[in-house]
Amino acid sequence: MPTPIIFDAHESYVISLLFTSDSGTLISAGMDNVIKLWSVPAWSYVKTLEGHANSVNSFALATDEKILVSGSTDTTVKLWSFPQGEIIHSLQDRKKVVAGVAISPDNNWVAAASYGGRAMVWTIRGEPLIGFKTNCKNLTSLAFSPDNQILATGGLGDDIQLWSLPGGELFGTLKGHQTAVYFLRFIQNGKYLVSLGYEGTIRFWDTENWSEETRIQPDVLQIRGMVFSPDQKSIAISMEGRVQVRSLENWLLQDDLEVGTKAVNGMAFSPDGEWFAVGAADRKIRVWRML
Repeated sequence: MPTPIIFDAHESYVISLLFTSDSGTLISAGMDNVIKLWSVPAWSYVKTLEGHANSVNSFALATDEKILVSGSTDTTVKLWSFPQGEIIHSLQDRKKVVAGVAISPDNNWVAAASYGGRAMVWTIRGEPLIGFKTNCKNLTSLAFSPDNQILATGGLGDDIQLWSLPGGELFGTLKGHQTAVYFLRFIQNGKYLVSLGYEGTIRFWDTENWSEETRIQPDVLQIRGMVFSPDQKSIAISMEGRVQVRSLENWLLQDDLEVGTKAVNGMAFSPDGEWFAVGAADRKIRVWRML
């Protein structure tokens, strides 16, 4: 594997990363309260989005890429015009840390996961739609189904909960993880919901009957995060000081990437499959060329 491109990105931990659909821009967020845009493949600085008063913990980009939504420790959710970076709406449900955000695939709704175990959904125009209390102590993860009819939630607690939209009725609870759920994502056009638990298992839930279809128990130190490749045939898992890329079909190791600092945070594949970016506690972004 070639030596990564490394550049200083934020003034504190780099928390989240995402490429635009054309793979031409990398978006990053950090504990320095800002969101930044970087040009690809020059990796040069483009713009800073300022407005949060504390760490930016999560962000999501609408499928039409006209709106970016971010959630922060300052307890607000902000909707930004993209790529202009102007704040369209600043939303607040409760005075609790917002740990995760998502935009529905049809770009009509924005959801936020907050400490205290509450989920909130607004319209893309900033109008409150529904709020509900989950059984998590702190809610950190959520995902919309591709048909916009389900919101899956998880966080500090054993269970994943399934909520119907737009009403917010609880219709299912998925059990098996222990202590916390780190990651939720619908894949293969909604055929599976994939989850990662604190105990280190990756579970694939069949959305036809919500049974556990497959379970992967990686033989590695504790996994801190995961992300799918664009073709959903590989998965990157972050551990202390490194990232492994493995085949989902047979779990064969494809790449073992040394990051060089203990806390590995955000990860992102570019949609064209050419780049893989990692954010870390040393305030840097590392980018590997995968093709």
